[in-house]
Amino acid sequence: MRLPRSISGKTLVKALRRIDYTITRQTGSHIRLTSRKPAEHHITIPNHESIRLGTLSAILSEIAAHLKMSKEELLSRLFGEKAG
Repeated sequence: MRLPRSISGKTLVKALRRIDYTITRQTGSHIRLTSRKPAEHHITIPNHESIRLGTLSAILSEIAAHLKMSKEELLSRLFGEKAG
C-alpha cells in the first residue's frame, strides 16, 4: 500500500486516535500524541495542511516499529482502502 499523498496533520491525528493514541498537548503547530499500548510511546505530528512525504514515512515507520507490525499493515489499519 502506498503512502497517502497530501494528508493533513489533523487527518493523521484522527487516524491515530483510532488505534489508541491520544492528544497530550499542542505547542504551536505541533501536536503530541501518546499511546500506552503496549507500552508508553510519544509521537509529534506537525499540524500542517499537508505533511511532507518523508516526514509522514518517518512518523509511520516509528509507530509501526513501536506496535511491532509492518508499515504496510499500519497503513492498512489507519487508512484502509483510501490510501494509494
